[in-house]
Amino acid sequence: MSSVARVTTITVRSEKSFEDAVSVGIARAAQTLRHVSGAWVKEQKVEATEGRITAWSVVLEVSFVLDD
Repeated sequence: MSSVARVTTITVRSEKSFEDAVSVGIARAAQTLRHVSGAWVKEQKVEATEGRITAWSVVLEVSFVLDD
């Protein structure tokens, strides 16, 4: 059996951590997309105020398998 997957790009921001941003992004993608099978962290960045990190952001390439 073969399958075909598609990739979509999403950007996620968290005020907790990179890990939280990835988790939130995957959970949110799964609400809209069926058969989410994984993700690649394409980019990471932080926001800072007065030398302190205030937010973490990731750009995710989310893979999902298309229906037959």
